[in-house]
Amino acid sequence: MLSLREILYNVNILAVQGNTDIAVRALSIDSRQIQAGDAFIAIRGAAADGHQFIAKAITQGAAAVICESLPDTLSPEVCYVQVSNSAQSGGIMAGNFYDNPSRKLQLVGITGTNGKTTIATLMFRLFSGLGYRCGLLSTVQNQIGDTVIPATHTTPDAVSLNALLANMVEQGCTYAFMEVSSHAVHQQRIAGLKFSGGIFSNITHDHLDYHKTFDEYIRVKKAFFDGLPADAFALVNLDDKRGNVMLQNTKARKATYSLRSMADFKGKILENNLTGLVMHIAEREVHFRLIGEFNAYNILAVYGAAVLLGVDKDEALAILSASQGAEGRFDYFISPKERVIGIVDYAHTPDALLNVLATIKNLRQGNGQVITVVGCGGDRDTAKRPVMAEVAAEHSDKVIFTSDNPRTEDPAAIIHQMEAGVPVHQRKKTISIADRREAIKTACSFAGQEDIILVAGKGHEKYQDINGVKHPFDDKKVLEEMLVMLEK
Repeated sequence: MLSLREILYNVNILAVQGNTDIAVRALSIDSRQIQAGDAFIAIRGAAADGHQFIAKAITQGAAAVICESLPDTLSPEVCYVQVSNSAQSGGIMAGNFYDNPSRKLQLVGITGTNGKTTIATLMFRLFSGLGYRCGLLSTVQNQIGDTVIPATHTTPDAVSLNALLANMVEQGCTYAFMEVSSHAVHQQRIAGLKFSGGIFSNITHDHLDYHKTFDEYIRVKKAFFDGLPADAFALVNLDDKRGNVMLQNTKARKATYSLRSMADFKGKILENNLTGLVMHIAEREVHFRLIGEFNAYNILAVYGAAVLLGVDKDEALAILSASQGAEGRFDYFISPKERVIGIVDYAHTPDALLNVLATIKNLRQGNGQVITVVGCGGDRDTAKRPVMAEVAAEHSDKVIFTSDNPRTEDPAAIIHQMEAGVPVHQRKKTISIADRREAIKTACSFAGQEDIILVAGKGHEKYQDINGVKHPFDDKKVLEEMLVMLEK
């Protein structure tokens, strides 16, 4: 068991009240989880301020409190450590507590608005296929070797994150691939981690409910690359105009990938249909099972990162050519009788939805119509709602606006905000059905031979969040059930 003094190594300490030579059983940022002998880290969050729960943590047995502001009344049995930034300090402390696991494996972080999950998942599968034991931290799931651990956040809190990485090291992992969300960077959840590489996919309109401005969103993403060490790599999408911005000021080795410009890792799409992609990469013509231009970018990112990590080009391409994408990312099937194509995708930003619909347009055979079912999440960025609706209406033959994860908002109010984005001349192709199951059923009833139904927004999620309660709901399962039922 480590002492508090050892755990505080490299933390910017302003003041100490009490004895730091005490043993610490565990670290926690949640006062409800505190047990006797634990250290409580009081973090100022977006929804709550941990400083309000210091007294509760002490009553539950906290031996130490790390905070930015000392309480008015101090308990003589508790060691209080005042720091300049509790969140950053918590990340460093968590690393020390778990013996800095990120330094014992090759940790690669993936950031960007779209593509993070697919890139991280493909990296995991590629290196697993090469015979390495790997870890994965993604929106869909966390994984250590073959063991799957459900994910609750895109990037866990610093304590949980280091605990997961330590578990990976203990189980023999030599590589770990993780999504790095903008929230995680801003909230210092990755503070103290040692990355071997960083990948930037793209940046589009998202999370402005949290970051407030697009410039701030970009700045936060860039902060991840600014913090990479000199022995790491920084790989960015050159076709995104912010790609080069991410490389400014980074100490890491700089590398680029592109479909349209000269880059370190250049690719060209030769074929794109329901059988997959055929691409020209590294003077080779390779068939991939993934579909769509957005996946061509994901493939290039994974290929480039693998080569930068020392993988043989031919081995990397061979494994990638047989790989499937992440669950809920352009996840499709074809109904047995009517040959209706059903697609479920996590697209929940205007750009992601546009990418998926553009891919569908390229796949469409003959006169088949595109029917899109889409909603927007509650308690999230409201500015993108009318834009999402405009994109759906512009690139679909029929659109059904429905409820996504309304959370604490009224689904009808969210839908009304979406409807405001539809141009007058396209309103006749849209209808609104708040009940998501009914919306999917209606889309299936509209569909005929060779038509394509896209259900967008939730992807891999197996629930619908309504007023704090997660009700079981699986877009793909519902879509398959409705198509089969209507074809009988």
